[in-house]
Amino acid sequence: MIGRITGSLLAKQPPQVVVDVGGVAYELDVPMSTFFGLPATGERVTLHTHLAVREDAHVLYGFGTQEERSAFRQLIRISGVGARTALAVLSGLSVAELSQAVALQDSARLTKVPGIGKKTAERLLLELKGKISEAESRPAAGSAGDVLHALVGLGYSEKEAAAAVKGLPPGVAVAEGIRAALKALAKS
Repeated sequence: MIGRITGSLLAKQPPQVVVDVGGVAYELDVPMSTFFGLPATGERVTLHTHLAVREDAHVLYGFGTQEERSAFRQLIRISGVGARTALAVLSGLSVAELSQAVALQDSARLTKVPGIGKKTAERLLLELKGKISEAESRPAAGSAGDVLHALVGLGYSEKEAAAAVKGLPPGVAVAEGIRAALKALAKS
């Protein structure tokens, strides 16, 4: 099993990259989130990998973080979800966004990913529930996350709290955010 490679980035053409490791060039398929984070060609790069062995090919997938690789592995374990669909999901959503969509059971967020319909999105949410670690499923750090946690602590569901937090201006103070979110919840 090839778990990680470090070498010189020879070429990058979405969704594939070529990395030279000691004179051996590896072709890897990567999600767009990883692709956009790559250095310029000729620079040194480290990618976490997943090797898929099929009857007709050995395909190497590369990821910028271990969390991305872990999410990819969770996705391909789901019946009917192949590597291409998993790459599409990770290209359309960050791991944090995917984790939050799973925590909130937000199928609308997944259906925005090309190739993911309503039924597939619902199946992904059902199958991934409880399989993505709590650390990955926390909302974005900062005041919005603190406001969300406060609202959940006050008895609102995560879905209600997340909807209220979406309307907050970025960088709002926690106390002000809670007040504004409670007003928004009172109106709905």
